[in-house]
Amino acid sequence: MGKRKLNLAILDMYDGEPNQGMRCIKDIVARFEGQLTYKIFDVRGKAEIPEIRDYDMFISTGGPGSPEEGDGNWDLKYYDFLDQIWIWNQNHNHKKHILLICHSFQMACRHFGLGTLTKRKSTSFGVMSVHKTAEGQKDALLQNLDNPFWAIDSRDYQVIQPDMKKFKVLGAKIIALEKIRDHVEYERAIMAIRFTDEIVGTQFHPEADPVSFLAHLKKAEVKEKIIAVKGKIKFRKMLEHLIDEDKIYKTNETLIPNFLEQSIQKAKASKSLTLI
Repeated sequence: MGKRKLNLAILDMYDGEPNQGMRCIKDIVARFEGQLTYKIFDVRGKAEIPEIRDYDMFISTGGPGSPEEGDGNWDLKYYDFLDQIWIWNQNHNHKKHILLICHSFQMACRHFGLGTLTKRKSTSFGVMSVHKTAEGQKDALLQNLDNPFWAIDSRDYQVIQPDMKKFKVLGAKIIALEKIRDHVEYERAIMAIRFTDEIVGTQFHPEADPVSFLAHLKKAEVKEKIIAVKGKIKFRKMLEHLIDEDKIYKTNETLIPNFLEQSIQKAKASKSLTLI
């Protein structure tokens, strides 16, 4: 009896736009090259969707634009893909595990009706503190992260006003929230949801590393925009947070590796992974 590597599908939601996210995800997955092989699917550019039965786990990326808009083709295929994972896991012992990031997270929240998806008054961008809920403190995805922990946030949209009846029906749990903003009346956005034991998503970018974000901040137009919105002191603080080993480094080295390690363990435990 020989063991085979597990298969990971990466759903690229960047629609061909230059980004650091895909490099970051590949860097993290490379740490597991002895256990995983992966293939990338161009969801928005080419309407490519993985065949669920061929893969053990999935990472669905962030991406540009509105999570409410599609071309009537790739987006419908993507929603069907989410449903198919849900249905598969209801009916098979060998579960399919998926991590949904930012744009994918927003689309899933909208699809499953878990909350209200709205456009933010202003872009949330930078190094942010993310707060675990009571459920989040117990959730394996977030283990070995502080409370609060730090992450890169980059979004024009947010999920607020959770529909707790829907959460109860699905068995979903909010595991992280935005920081409390005492001086404004806005609701705290939902930053991470455990949809099911196998489906989990984050509003922030757990793949981001300081190198990628510093490269982004070096662009003159990005730097000017942040200083115009937040001021020079907050911009400098952002740079300090980036090089602090307990902040972005720690999230990059912890969260997606948690997801992959836990998914690999569960997948290997299910009998269908041993070739005879």
